[in-house]
Amino acid sequence: MVGRSYLIFDTAIGRCGIVWSGAGIVAVQLPEARELDTRRRIFQVHPEAREQRPSGNTELAIEAVAAFLHGEAADLPDISLDMSGVPGFNRRVYDFARAIPRGETRTYGEIAKALGASGASHSVAQAIGKNPFMIIVPCHRVLEVGNYADRISPYGGVISKRRLLSLEGAHPVASKTLFEVLLPVAPPRAS
Repeated sequence: MVGRSYLIFDTAIGRCGIVWSGAGIVAVQLPEARELDTRRRIFQVHPEAREQRPSGNTELAIEAVAAFLHGEAADLPDISLDMSGVPGFNRRVYDFARAIPRGETRTYGEIAKALGASGASHSVAQAIGKNPFMIIVPCHRVLEVGNYADRISPYGGVISKRRLLSLEGAHPVASKTLFEVLLPVAPPRAS
């Protein structure tokens, strides 16, 4: 796809990347361990993107993402997104996630039910796992049942959902214990 641009920009947690088109933001890449790795991640997914000065919508997105990552409230719902390559169900999930208030969370199941797709928790989890619009679509506010905050989109870089939620004052369960992970798959004990 021609006409995509990108920029690497500074934030409180490191150098992030943003990709955009004439229609809106295409992706936000949170920092990897090194800037080179952040750039590499952008090029893997958007090899056609060229480094450019940002447009008005992109400048707003950069300012909002940087403010958010500095722990400030940020105005993200008005940022235009280019969802031309995003499946319809994922769009619905992202629109719902954008409406979750700062500092609050929802589970995959709650979103599936709200979208009229009860039993589609796995599909919601897959959509969240593919979220290219980090921070703008706050996938960190969408958790597993039990409020576990372990997974994040490939665009998440080295930052965790827990860290993003802590910037908002939310405190999810840290992670599953080994017991919680193994118990569902353990064979029943013979009596």
